[in-house]
Amino acid sequence: MHRYLAPSKYIDFDAPEVKALAIKLAAHATSENELVRSAFEFVRDEIRHSSDFKLNPVTCKASDVLRYKTGYCYAKSHLLAALLRASGVPAGLCYQRLSVTGEGAPYCLHGLNAVYLQNVGWYRIDARGNKPGVDAQFHPPKEALAFPIATPNERDLPEIWAEPLPVVVHTLESFDTYDQVLANLPDIELIV
Repeated sequence: MHRYLAPSKYIDFDAPEVKALAIKLAAHATSENELVRSAFEFVRDEIRHSSDFKLNPVTCKASDVLRYKTGYCYAKSHLLAALLRASGVPAGLCYQRLSVTGEGAPYCLHGLNAVYLQNVGWYRIDARGNKPGVDAQFHPPKEALAFPIATPNERDLPEIWAEPLPVVVHTLESFDTYDQVLANLPDIELIV
């Protein structure tokens, strides 16, 4: 579990503002589930999704997501992982491959998290941010993710990564504005 508890360049919970928020969120929690719920709801509800709100700058590091209060799903998952790891809760990164239009190609990755809950095991949570048609919740052991898999080439990728996928980092670090990212969303080829 060590790699799911460690700080890194993008999951930088050693940044003072990230650590301070983690301590604040954990202070009122009386259980592991309450701690995870408070971090999840903070990122889901208080950090605005860059595309939904048409916000810049493009963020990638957890500390930048917190500083600017915005990020794409990938960046929001970096902040949630950082907040959980800072509180000693193992957290990783997960991805779905989804249709951009909901009707087939083109496809893109969607970023979310997996957290290791003592009473459940690995449990996926999606702090992308709710809006009409999207209602992600924290109801372990039942998952309530933002997007269901609905078309033949969409997938829940089964891996739990300790670090962001290079294609995600490349996209977030290559473009300066939310609309440039939106026009170049990361994707991977499926192995069949």
